[in-house]
Formats: sequence, structure tokens, C-alpha cells
Amino acid sequence: MRPSKLHKRLLLAIAGQAFLKAHRDIEGNKIYMLHLLDGGEEMIPPAAVAYLVDHRLIDSNKKFPATTYWLTALGAELAKGL
Repeated sequence: MRPSKLHKRLLLAIAGQAFLKAHRDIEGNKIYMLHLLDGGEEMIPPAAVAYLVDHRLIDSNKKFPATTYWLTALGAELAKGL
């Protein structure tokens, strides 16, 4: 596993209490947004989220219309080392 700078930044942001969410519209299209503590938002590429999920670094509540992601134990451990 070789996380990119973006993956590492996402892990650190989530560890720092930012929220990563997948927002769905009525047609089922997803937009991934990182909601920062200062009120800012950043759109995140779907492939970056898929990588973190596929490597079991984050998991979600799988809710509609907005899914919230959090660090798994493995993700939290990796974030500590960054």
C-alpha cells in the first residue's frame, strides 16, 4: 500500500475532526466533499475515496442521501504515523 499525498492529507483531516461525506442526488450520483472545521469545503475525487475504502483505512455509515466516513483502526494507526 502506497498512499498518495492526497490520501495522507485526507487521513490527517479526518483524524483532525474534518468530515468526509458522500452526497447523493436523486439519480444516485455521488459527490465527495471534505467538510473542514473552519467551514470550508473541498471536493474530493471519487478514486481517492475508493482507494481508502479498498485498503480498509476508512469506513462509512452507508446512509442516503449523505454518507459519512470515519477512520478504521488501521486508518487511525496510519494517520498517527504521518
